[in-house]
Amino acid sequence: MSLRVVEKITIRLPRDLLTRARRKAAAEGRTLTSLIEEGLRLVIDGKYGKNKSKRISQPVSDATGPPFPGIDISNSAALQEMEDLEYIQRLKNGFK
Repeated sequence: MSLRVVEKITIRLPRDLLTRARRKAAAEGRTLTSLIEEGLRLVIDGKYGKNKSKRISQPVSDATGPPFPGIDISNSAALQEMEDLEYIQRLKNGFK
């Protein structure tokens, strides 16, 4: 059985970052040390940020013609409201 050598250090972090890190650690039921250790390992192992450059393809509609009657595409608030109503209906139907 090998013993893991652990060193104690002092680091300086912006207060807001430290507060957010403490909250995240608490929410996950872990120590701040384990959260920082995991983050450092991800950065050092080169696993952090690899997905940032991955391109995501978005579906493009092939629909033609004008919008449905009664839809004013220049009124973004009305479009958002319609989208919200559609989403609520989908929630009620269990996303079917």
